[in-house]
Amino acid sequence: MIGVIVTGAGGRMGEAVVAAVGAEPDMEVVARVDPALPAAADVHGDLASALEATSARVAVDFTQPHVVFENAVALLDAGVHGVIGTTGLSDDQVAELRERAEAGPANLLIAPNFAVGAVLMMRFAAEASRHMPKAEIIELHHDRKLDAPSGTALRTGGLMEGEVPIHSVRLPGLVAHQQVILGGLGETLTIRHDSLSRESFMPGVVLAVREVSDRPGLTVGLEPLLFGEDQPGGGG
Repeated sequence: MIGVIVTGAGGRMGEAVVAAVGAEPDMEVVARVDPALPAAADVHGDLASALEATSARVAVDFTQPHVVFENAVALLDAGVHGVIGTTGLSDDQVAELRERAEAGPANLLIAPNFAVGAVLMMRFAAEASRHMPKAEIIELHHDRKLDAPSGTALRTGGLMEGEVPIHSVRLPGLVAHQQVILGGLGETLTIRHDSLSRESFMPGVVLAVREVSDRPGLTVGLEPLLFGEDQPGGGG
């Protein structure tokens, strides 16, 4: 049984992760971390107390950009594998986390998007950019998303050829959407992915929880899990 801590458990993504992990026969949520949650036996106001009180094997982080780096460091220091879905990590922070993960017993997986369709969209966009001269990205998210551009858009642009401008939209009613528009002589190609509910991310989260312990160091993106290969580009 894989014991899992969920940080940011009171948020909409955190609630979805708690439900998804709890539904798996080989996983168990051993602690929920969120100061906004009402008191309960498995609820902790901070990650440190959850790490001290449990013998979790993996922690899933869907918190906020200003705390995710400290959370990831705390997990590595405690020897707990981390699955990081919070975006907003800088390149320098990712580099430091890579060094720490490679030096210690715990591993990290950082993914800007856990939806399988989004990973495929990024892969298709990277291939298309080799054959079409110009491209731009439009990413659209709910109005409570704090970072812009999104980690998915930055990851997509990093995988594509050339400089790819990114346009961000934040509106109520949206969940997570991205389109990559490529232009060539007398033609355009649009590759679009839409997450219509947060459940779309859960198969990828569950896959990451199950496999992170077998992937030494830092893994960026779901590509190595889905395709058995590493891809270049930044994370967070």
